[in-house]
Amino acid sequence: MAKLTHTDVLVIGGGINGAGIARDLSGRGLSVFLCEKDDLASATSSASTKLIHGGLRYLEHHEFRLVREALKEREVLLNAARHLIWPLTFVLPHHKDLRPWWMIRAGLYLYDWLGGKISLPRSKGVYLQGGLMGSGLKNTYQRGFTYADCWGEDSRLVVSCAIDAHERGAKIMTRTECVDLQKHPKEDGWAATMQDHVSGETYKVHADMIVNASGPWVARTLGLAGEGMGKYKVRWVKGSHLIVPRLYPGEHAYILQNDDKRIVFVIPYERKFSLIGTTDVEFTGDMDDVRASMDEAEYLLAAVNKYLRTPVRAEQIIWAYSGVRPLVDDGKQSASSVTRDYVLNVEECNGAPVLSVYGGKITTFRRLSEQAADKVVAALGRGGAAWTREAPLPGGENIANFDTFLKTLYREFSWLPERLGLRLARAYGMRVREMLRGMKRISDMGELLGDDVYEFEVYYLVTHEWALTVEDILWRRSKLGLHVSEQTEKNIKRYLKKLIAQNGAV
Repeated sequence: MAKLTHTDVLVIGGGINGAGIARDLSGRGLSVFLCEKDDLASATSSASTKLIHGGLRYLEHHEFRLVREALKEREVLLNAARHLIWPLTFVLPHHKDLRPWWMIRAGLYLYDWLGGKISLPRSKGVYLQGGLMGSGLKNTYQRGFTYADCWGEDSRLVVSCAIDAHERGAKIMTRTECVDLQKHPKEDGWAATMQDHVSGETYKVHADMIVNASGPWVARTLGLAGEGMGKYKVRWVKGSHLIVPRLYPGEHAYILQNDDKRIVFVIPYERKFSLIGTTDVEFTGDMDDVRASMDEAEYLLAAVNKYLRTPVRAEQIIWAYSGVRPLVDDGKQSASSVTRDYVLNVEECNGAPVLSVYGGKITTFRRLSEQAADKVVAALGRGGAAWTREAPLPGGENIANFDTFLKTLYREFSWLPERLGLRLARAYGMRVREMLRGMKRISDMGELLGDDVYEFEVYYLVTHEWALTVEDILWRRSKLGLHVSEQTEKNIKRYLKKLIAQNGAV
């Protein structure tokens, strides 16, 4: 069994929290080894509603601190990655039989106020019928409100954090599972056993400290460290989403009140589609097989059909996805009322420290990561100060305005088709210029694999972003799976096989 070099911190979990913590710690000068048993963002972090938001509905549960922190982080992340995050207008039609007008208006004022100084528009009342904001709604919904939050490419945020961590010295190991944790027999810290699911190799890592950011598997990972560890109980709550053909014109989203006091979003998605979500369902099944149920689909369709002029039918569902939120069990009876706040807990087993992450949401990942890194630095007695608040994510460097950046890109690469250029700019930001450097014509991008996917992009994803399978490329590094043909998918698979045969599992 081969031994790897000693590392300061072993981060277990390649979702948004694990990648964010690895990024933060690497920037503080600590050596970091991150392992993920599947692909980056392969579970909850690619199954969100794709929103960078304060969480308007959390105000009803008096989660004021969480909402305030999330609204402030929304602004930080918007400045850090304008290619992956952008403003989105939300329309809230007033349903007179649910919350009263004054209550919603007061809640939106509070939402605006908690955000402090922000760059997004403030909320306002609107008349819906006859205008674009009311397009698609039944005539019974005459009045409503608008407010602003942000859209975010969740799985690409994870990959961007991993890239930043890697470029600052972290070792990122996907398809690598931590299968055992033992106190190191001779030195301080942990001896962790790794299983490489690609090569089959098993090896050990000596780490001074463990960060358990394994999301829904947080308790299972603690179980590797020893019996009786884990101060908090985790509650698994499943959220499911539906993708259907575009339901209405315009680029605004709807936030719709439901009879059970929950809300459901309808959001423009990938140009041609609408995203409907989400549910809050207690989950007790196999964490490696999480799917939307027929009951959840019926619930979401019933909720939106109360509002939409043209009903959405089950046969219109193109794709459905689900994720499990690992929430801190606060004893609330309803799954939808369980806190979305997070807890960071440090404990020791025979003098070897482990920090476990419970809960959290994608909007607050940077702040969570910063607080987790502070605890690691305090426990180890070494490492630098917090730094990520003003730091751009890879690809977000020097993009003050995305439209201006896009125009500059088209001028620099005038041969680049507009639709392809927009997709690449959104996915990679400033990094697209490095990807296209030296290219003078479309043929320089390599073979066209179909549907505007060229060899050069697949090569980049394999060599720079840890992609190994077609699913990694079509459903996590992008959502091209909604757009490409079966033949294009076969061509990508063929080229991937050739790449990996030539270079190994890069």
